[in-house]
Amino acid sequence: MTFDEARAQFPVLERYVYLQAGSVGPLSRATLQAMQACEERALREGRGGAAAFARLLEEREALRADIARLVGVDPSQVALTASTTDGCNVVLAGLGLGPGDEVITTTDEHFGLLGPLHASGARVVVVEPDADRIAAAVTPRTRLLALSHVLWTTGQILPVRELRERTGIPILVDGAQSVGAIPVDAAGLDFYTVSGQKWLCGPEGTGALVVADPERLRVARPSYLSQQAYEPDGAFVPREGAARFDPTLTPAAHVAGLRAALAAMPEWGFERARVTADTFRQALREAGCDVVEPRERATLVSWRVPAEASAGIVAQLAEAGVIVRDLPGRGLVRASVGWWTSDDDLDRLVAALP
Repeated sequence: MTFDEARAQFPVLERYVYLQAGSVGPLSRATLQAMQACEERALREGRGGAAAFARLLEEREALRADIARLVGVDPSQVALTASTTDGCNVVLAGLGLGPGDEVITTTDEHFGLLGPLHASGARVVVVEPDADRIAAAVTPRTRLLALSHVLWTTGQILPVRELRERTGIPILVDGAQSVGAIPVDAAGLDFYTVSGQKWLCGPEGTGALVVADPERLRVARPSYLSQQAYEPDGAFVPREGAARFDPTLTPAAHVAGLRAALAAMPEWGFERARVTADTFRQALREAGCDVVEPRERATLVSWRVPAEASAGIVAQLAEAGVIVRDLPGRGLVRASVGWWTSDDDLDRLVAALP
């Protein structure tokens, strides 16, 4: 598939410079068609029959395998969730942390991770997103590192595998801005969350959680999907593998839509996105923008603006058909550069800059 053919999957790109996959990726025709076909079958045949339920379970296992291949793990290590926050909550609840425990995180984490950390009851230690500072914060009370693989603020890549090996501390990785944007190998990382609607361009309300050793995490938020047998008092035998952590029965149409989105990802996508993001940084720098350029960086491109002006800048760009976002209170405007982003998109962004 050529770039033009792949890009043509996304009708939104015919009208807008869409640079918002860090929040919600563009929706393709194939994804919508897969979802529509599923709902139309439910309309004709009903949703509650044994055949429909069996088909949904089969499709869920196929999706589990699709995601496992994408991030380099075994399907038995993948739970299907509704979001990265969902996965973070599953992990933090299951670890059973308390006031005597410490969790290390950074100043640049999203509330989708910070909220579950706070609710865990552990002491949350916040440091700058620097490998040496993260490692230096480890104490005998440290039970978990909780870090984004790619920071949602600047696109900086954190060396999550190096930190796991260097500290020996279990790690929970927020993969909201990494999976689908850069190559990811989650093998050997204790917990890794996946967002379906961002860089994977799937339906909203989809995601996954990789659990390296499901037997070592308690099922603290059981759903009907967690058990393979249960007693009248609620005692249950967990399902095999990470499927025991599935928090909800993802709608059949959403399963079909995410599978279609994954199937449409071109093999050259990661490299093109990397090169295009660097081109964006250079062009924005030449246009006079104060671009954030981490040494190890992904495909989020941020530039500094007066904090009080960020929302207005985003609104002005939107009027010109350029969709980006600001990070309130941080003085940053952020563009999400995907494999579908074109040189013309860059030209339109630069031309529309205030």
